[in-house]
Amino acid sequence: MQTSFPFHTVGLVGKYDNQDMGTSVRGLGEFLRTRGHTVLLARKAAEHLGITDFPTRTLHDLAVESDVVVVLGGDGTMLSMARELAPHGVPLIGINQGRLGFLTDITVEGMYAAVAEMLSGQYVAEERILLNGAVRRRGEKVFEATAFNDVVVGKGGSGRLIDLEVAINSEFVYSQRADGLVVTTPTGTTAYALSSGGPIVHPTLEAVALVPICPHTLSARPIVVSSHSRIEINLTHADDARVHFDGQHYFDLNAGDHVWITRMSRSVTLLHPHSYSYYDTLRQKLHWGKKL
Repeated sequence: MQTSFPFHTVGLVGKYDNQDMGTSVRGLGEFLRTRGHTVLLARKAAEHLGITDFPTRTLHDLAVESDVVVVLGGDGTMLSMARELAPHGVPLIGINQGRLGFLTDITVEGMYAAVAEMLSGQYVAEERILLNGAVRRRGEKVFEATAFNDVVVGKGGSGRLIDLEVAINSEFVYSQRADGLVVTTPTGTTAYALSSGGPIVHPTLEAVALVPICPHTLSARPIVVSSHSRIEINLTHADDARVHFDGQHYFDLNAGDHVWITRMSRSVTLLHPHSYSYYDTLRQKLHWGKKL
C-alpha cells in the first residue's frame, strides 16, 4: 500500500453520452477544489456534459499535466481511457456508473470519501498490461490498435466458422475451426474470455490467455502463456471475419491475413482504495458464495 505519493493536479474524465454524469463530475470537481486540488476536465467531456466550471484540456494534455486521472463511467469508459492515457504513465482511478465495475470499483455514492482517502496517499496500486495487435496482409501492415481487455479474431456477419492457425514465437501450436479466438490480458479474463470458458487470471500476472470461441472439437482448450510471447494468428479460411480490440474497434479480415499480438511496452497503473481486494470483487460481481 502506498502512503505518501502527492496528487496535486487531478484530471477528470466522464462518459460522454450519459447526461446524469454531469452532476457526478461537477460535484466531484467542486469537492476536490475545496480540498485544495487543481482540477482539470477532459475537453470533450466538458463539451458533451455542459460543464464550464473547470479548465479543460485535450486527453493528451490532461495526461501530461495531471498527477492522477479519475475516470467516471463504466468499464467501457475505463477501457478506452486506459488505451488513450497509458502512453503517458498517469495513474487512473475508476468511479463506477456502469453495470459490472471490474475496473471502475468505487461507487458513486462512496466516491467522495474514497477519492479523498486515496489522494491523501492511502491506496493500492496495480500495474496492468496492454496488448498491441497488428494485421499484416501480403506482408504489409494494414491495421494496428491497442487493447486493454482482449484482441478477438472471430467470424463476421455471415455466421460461418473460420479456420485459423496459431503460432507462438514463430513455433506452430495448433490449427482450429471455430467461431474465433480470444487473446486476453489478465484484466480481460473476466470479460469475453470468461463467457467462452477461459480461466480467470489474476490481473497482476504477466500472462496472456488464448481462449477458443465455440471450437469445432472437444480437444480445444484455453492455454496461458507469458505476456512477452509473440502470438501469430493466420486466418487460413473465412468467408467473413473480423478482429476486434476491446469490442470498441475492429478491422475486417480476409483469408490469408495474419494478426500479430504482442505486449505493449507501457502498462496501465490502476489505483484502488486501501481496502480493495480482487477476490472480494470476484465474489461480488460473479455472485460467488460468501465466506463461511
